[in-house]
Amino acid sequence: MSERAPLPHDELVEALAGGLRPVRRLPSPALRALIWCAAALGAGFALMPFADLEALHLRMAVPDLRYAALGALLTALTATVAAFQTSVPGRSLRWTLLPLAPAALWVSASGLGCLRTATVPGVAPPEAGGCFAFLIGVSLPLSLALVWMLRRACPLRPNLTAALAGLAAAAAAAVLLVPFHPHDATAADLALHGVAVLLVIGVNGLAGGRLLTRGG
Repeated sequence: MSERAPLPHDELVEALAGGLRPVRRLPSPALRALIWCAAALGAGFALMPFADLEALHLRMAVPDLRYAALGALLTALTATVAAFQTSVPGRSLRWTLLPLAPAALWVSASGLGCLRTATVPGVAPPEAGGCFAFLIGVSLPLSLALVWMLRRACPLRPNLTAALAGLAAAAAAAVLLVPFHPHDATAADLALHGVAVLLVIGVNGLAGGRLLTRGG
């Protein structure tokens, strides 16, 4: 009895299977978030020799400035975790709620500084323009690094994941700004910081979302 000729779909399956390559499994979202946070922390240590540590000590002695810095730090950490978690298909969208409480602390503590009548001894008048440039300039490489790490996953909502990455990068930049920001909080300073943060989140959500859609 002659052998049966392979059916067209059998040939197709064999052709597809023959070209398959083993896929390296991604590390867990928590581990990848830790790697990015460690890189951002390393950037902070690299910049530390240029920091005004005396002014930093004076500012961190003021409760609202101290809690604003803490809120920014926690926002960076939680937004990073949320970005990596939402990049994995099937993960709950509740992860997007993780940075909300730290962000509320960051914003509210920053706003309290505008209501404080006493100035911080030893600090200079506000120079919001330089702070704006710092936030944008530092957020850019942090955002690119984070989006590049997220591209290997397959987010079902790439714009949302990218926006969370933007929040993480902007908050991390705000933390890195603290040692270089020997100025008291004012309404104009806070408003310009807010514009910078929203700009980073918006650009990440649009441009980063497109990059994640093409990722793989």
